Amino acid sequence: MKYDFTKFRNSMNSIGIELTNSQLNAFETYYDMLIDRNKVMNLTAITEFDEVMDKHFLDSVYLFRSIELKADYKLIDIGTGAGFPGIPLKIVFPELKITLLDSLNKRVKFLKDVKEALGLEGLEALHGRAEDFAKKKEYRECFDLCVSRAVANLATLSEYCLPFVKVEGEFISYKSGDSDEEIRDAEFAVKVLGGKITDVDKFQLPGTDMGRSLVKIKKVKNTAGKYPRKAGLPSKEPLKK
Repeated sequence: MKYDFTKFRNSMNSIGIELTNSQLNAFETYYDMLIDRNKVMNLTAITEFDEVMDKHFLDSVYLFRSIELKADYKLIDIGTGAGFPGIPLKIVFPELKITLLDSLNKRVKFLKDVKEALGLEGLEALHGRAEDFAKKKEYRECFDLCVSRAVANLATLSEYCLPFVKVEGEFISYKSGDSDEEIRDAEFAVKVLGGKITDVDKFQLPGTDMGRSLVKIKKVKNTAGKYPRKAGLPSKEPLKK
């Protein structure tokens, strides 16, 4: 391997994940492809090896802290961008069935190239908007878990994400450590959409000064058919009392 994975491996060990050499090779290939494609399109502002390992790859997998990832889980990653958290989760937990959804076709092409290069089975990358795919019968309320590291506020994200989650499933939003007000402001939207905030797991990402939060939302009832509203509305007019 051309990079020193000692720090990354130790950080993974600290949350109970022991990486094989083939998994490290996959992360190395993914990193190289990310940096190469980033020269011609906007995939990441962070490019230095250790920073990408910590702030993208490790952060993605930290979901493992908060939820038991069962082998037969179907997971969807909304607004996946360069593939975070979906692809790092797939590398570490290859048995998961993962769908990546992004609205920019160039990014989806990159994701498909990564899938092919890493030989990732049980992973699909889709081009489209959450507002449209959530209305399709084959995607609506059929996932055990929805995840998102997208930057939209939690009320907006919940409207994009909760319609994909089956009742008793979960939506987990990756947020900064200082998100208390945003989470409080989203409680009404979460309830309207059939969810309930059950936990906010706050932690500092190992090897960094980054405070992070994993917001866990359980789907307790079906989402009304009118949600998500038409494109643009969830972000322009988040659901409020």
